[in-house]
Amino acid sequence: MLDKTDLFILDELSKNSRITMKELGEKVHLTRPATSARVAKLEDSGFIEGYTIKVNQGKMGYLVHAIIHIYTKSTNHQPYLSFVIKQHQYVINNYKVSGESCYLLECKFENNEILDKFLTDLSKLVSYKLSIVINK
Repeated sequence: MLDKTDLFILDELSKNSRITMKELGEKVHLTRPATSARVAKLEDSGFIEGYTIKVNQGKMGYLVHAIIHIYTKSTNHQPYLSFVIKQHQYVINNYKVSGESCYLLECKFENNEILDKFLTDLSKLVSYKLSIVINK
């Protein structure tokens, strides 16, 4: 069971996973060794699964951010899933969801022409509804 300090540690690490144990300890009012032990316990118990970075897709040249609701045409989803794997350079996330659609596909593209080609190929396998992210 997580206590208030554990939740505070998780919150601080989610904001900045590169924070030093000394700085984190100061924020949660623990010594560096106690903080390190708490973080290790959170890692060992599976509450912390890993650390990652957030890449600025715009600076990487991906100026179009698309959210695509996927509606499969049959119960065989394998052709769609194979397509997603082959198009991995554009795919950020592919979520299998309940509700209106079958999947929620998050993608990045350098420009609208590449997006259009992607959608043309996609439409051979599934139906979709496209949304473009304006601001996040």
